[in-house]
Amino acid sequence: MIKVLLVDDHPIVRTGLRALLANYPEISVLGEASSGEEAVAITQRDPADVVLCDLRLGDGMNGVATTATLRAMPNPPQVLILTTFDKDAEIIQCIEAGAAGYLLKDVSSQTIIDSIRQAAAGQLVLAPEMTQRVLAGMRRPKVELTQRESEVLQQLATGASNKQIAKTLFVSEATVKTHLVHIFDKLQASSRTGAIHAAKDLGLL
Repeated sequence: MIKVLLVDDHPIVRTGLRALLANYPEISVLGEASSGEEAVAITQRDPADVVLCDLRLGDGMNGVATTATLRAMPNPPQVLILTTFDKDAEIIQCIEAGAAGYLLKDVSSQTIIDSIRQAAAGQLVLAPEMTQRVLAGMRRPKVELTQRESEVLQQLATGASNKQIAKTLFVSEATVKTHLVHIFDKLQASSRTGAIHAAKDLGLL
C-alpha cells in the first residue's frame, strides 16, 4: 500500500485528487494539508510514502521549502510536485530540494498514478523534455547577487526610478547606477525590463 499525503491550498484540487486515487486499491490517501507547515506537522505524526505537493501554497512555506523540510526528516517521504507553473528555475529548485519529480496539472490521470508508483519506488519522475531542461539549467553557472544588488533588483521590479531607489535604500543615485551595471552584467541583460525578465526566469524575483 502506497500512503499519499495531498498538499494544495485549493480544497477543490485536493478533493479531485482524492477522488482519483480512490479508484486504485494499492494507493491510500493518508491525509490532506492546505499549507507546507501543515504538511510537515502531519508527516511528523504519520509519515507518508509519497507527498503530492503544489508549488505555490499561499503565505508561508512554498513547495520548494516544504520539499526540503520533508526530505530532511529521519524517514523522509518522496515528494512529487504537482503544479501549473513551468519555469525552469522553479523546477531546478524543487529537484535540488530533493523532489522525486515535477508534474504539471494538465497531465493525464494515469500519468499522476504512474508517477506516484514510480516515486514510491524511488525513481525520478520527469517528462523527457523537462529532464533536458533541468540538465541544461543545472549546467548553467548560477547567478549570485549581493544583498544590496538584490535590494536594488526588488526595487527595480516595482518600476521605481534610480532616484526613488536611492531614496528608499538611503544611497546615492551614482551607487544605484553602479549596482545596476553589475546586475545587468550578471543577468546578461541590456535593459531594466530585460533584467526583470531574466531575474524572474532565474527565480530571483
